Order: sequence, then structure tokens, then C-alpha cells
Amino acid sequence: MSKLFDLKGKVALITGSTKGIGKAIAEEMAAAGAKVVISSRKPEPCHDVCEAIKAAGGEAIAVFGDCADSADAENLMKTTLDTFGDMNIFVNNAGFCRDVILHKMTEQDFDSVVRVHLKGHFCTIRHAVEYWRGKAKSEGKSPYGRMVSTASESYLFSQ
Repeated sequence: MSKLFDLKGKVALITGSTKGIGKAIAEEMAAAGAKVVISSRKPEPCHDVCEAIKAAGGEAIAVFGDCADSADAENLMKTTLDTFGDMNIFVNNAGFCRDVILHKMTEQDFDSVVRVHLKGHFCTIRHAVEYWRGKAKSEGKSPYGRMVSTASESYLFSQ
């Protein structure tokens, strides 16, 4: 159990949660008691993170898909709600860098970065907000909903 915070009874959905910061966030939230949804385009790493969380006593499921695809983003939310009945914490962590000097970056590389970082955030945030808004209207009070979108600091070091 995490010594930093208590998330018992909460459901956390984390995109890009199979390595690096996303994986660490998922593991920490699970250690704090949250039921965790691991999301990535690659099934094997999703299963690996889920199994590690379960081995540590946590609860997790894997949902695969492309966060920048509207149907996959909708499926991510639907699977979360069908499995756990709620979604309280949403961490938008999916992303990648094309670490090249701007004048050497191809238009295709630029488009792929923009797609996952902008459209991917839009598609998933849209469903999270739609869910929380509907829940607030039906319950007549604000639900417990927290959202975090991560960003890379790589722009600070462009040379």
C-alpha cells in the first residue's frame, strides 16, 4: 500500500501505461488501492504491467487500442465502465518523441507526434468529460473526477 495517498474504491485509467512514467503512475496508483486500467496499442506490454500489478496484490485490466482513434478511445472508456462500474482518475500519458532537430524532422514524423499528442488527448478526454458530466447530471452533484495530462520536457533541450 502506498504511503503517499489512499485510492481505495477509485478507478484509474492511464493511457501510455506500459513503460516509463505511465507505468510508474499505474503501479503507484495500484499500490494506493486504485483499480487500474492499463492502455496501450501493444497487447503484450499491457498484459505484463497488469500481471505485475496483480502479483503485487493490485487489480488491473488491459485495454489495447490507439488513443487517437475515436472508436478505440470510446472502447477504452466503455471497457473501463463495464469492468469496474466507474472511472475516477484519468491520466493522459500516451505519447512519444521524434528526437530530431526540427530542420531534419520529416512531415510524417511531425504528423505522427501531433496525432498522438493532440488528437489522442482530445479523443480520450472527450469521453472522460462526457462520462463525468453525465454522472454529475444524473446524481445532482459533482463526481470524484481527476484528470492529468502529461507532457515531455524534451522541448527544453532542443539543439
